[in-house]
Amino acid sequence: MSVLLSKIKSGAKIVDVRSTEEFGEEHYPNAVNIPVDEIQSRTNEIGEKKSPVILYCASGARSAYAARVLKNLGFTDVVNAGGLYDMPEM
Repeated sequence: MSVLLSKIKSGAKIVDVRSTEEFGEEHYPNAVNIPVDEIQSRTNEIGEKKSPVILYCASGARSAYAARVLKNLGFTDVVNAGGLYDMPEM
């Protein structure tokens, strides 16, 4: 089993950082939508800073930026999973 799938199965918070419109069209199961431009102001929705967080977007660029923001805010277990279609099948 991949590390990413293992983190998902162990209860990692999955955050889709795309726009609400993109999220509404299609998203990963159990993901929450926090658009990248809101990530810094909505960290309370992510959980504890030591809990695992998996970020994705469409291509991996926005999720890479969001990962840097979270790491700079003290989140210690942050994974940029890339794009929606890079996420593992459940």
